[in-house]
Amino acid sequence: MGQEMLTLLPSEMETPELHGFLLGAIGPRPIAFASTVDAAGTPNLSPFSFFNVFSANPPVLIFSPARRVRDNTEKHTLENVREVPEVVINTVSYAMVQQMSLSSTEYPRGVNEFVKAGFGMEPSRKVRPFRVSGAPAQFECEVTEIRPLGQQGGAGNLVFCQVVALHLDRAVLDAEGRPDPAKQDLVARMGGDWYSRSASGLFEVPKPLRNLGIGMDLMPEGIRSSTILTGNDLGLLGNVEALPQTEEVAAFLESAPEASALLEGGSTEKVHQAARRYLAGNDVSSAWKILLAWEHR
Repeated sequence: MGQEMLTLLPSEMETPELHGFLLGAIGPRPIAFASTVDAAGTPNLSPFSFFNVFSANPPVLIFSPARRVRDNTEKHTLENVREVPEVVINTVSYAMVQQMSLSSTEYPRGVNEFVKAGFGMEPSRKVRPFRVSGAPAQFECEVTEIRPLGQQGGAGNLVFCQVVALHLDRAVLDAEGRPDPAKQDLVARMGGDWYSRSASGLFEVPKPLRNLGIGMDLMPEGIRSSTILTGNDLGLLGNVEALPQTEEVAAFLESAPEASALLEGGSTEKVHQAARRYLAGNDVSSAWKILLAWEHR
């Protein structure tokens, strides 16, 4: 029996619709977590899934920061590599995916996404942009060419990146000293909110708010420095537009006697574990409320 195919002609489609079909049908796409700096040295960090390795001699990676579909503006990463033709391309493991997602929020130019998403900044050996602490692999690159593919919204810009230094976390290497796929636990993009985890398949990450998330830098220190909450937990918490108000926290405690009881006889460890359970159920609001109630007790 033959296939029943849906045939689409790009010439007859609006760009947003075509964009959705392309990203939904082509995947998984590896993620270039690109670190750049502007002429003043201000760091920027942003993920891109139009990315891959294209040559070993010379060692060349290419990623494409496309012009925004909705308003045809350029991304800060593209502006930066024009000013300072250097980039660090970091890979993304599952343990950092929520923080990575938070960093993709479109903060104003000059905002440091390393700080907003809670990533450490590791100095590079050969280039000015910083490496992402905790990334399984970090490629320091010189940008040799930027090739625009068009001037309309959705048009890509191929950024040719020649690798001048490569850093690998020894914890993700196998017995022969080679990258181990299972230990790296890399994630890749699919369509919509979907991602693929190399170790176990599909999962979802809600897109960051169109309105800006508060980021990890605006969290209370007791939460940000938790020994219980993971980077992914903090990434979820940072992707809220505003913290719950005092009256919202009080109403939550009245409606959740188990939470009130935990606060009376609990500990920071137990409260943060409870917050993790809320986050595991995608209840970010309740996680924030019990955390803030403990912070302000």
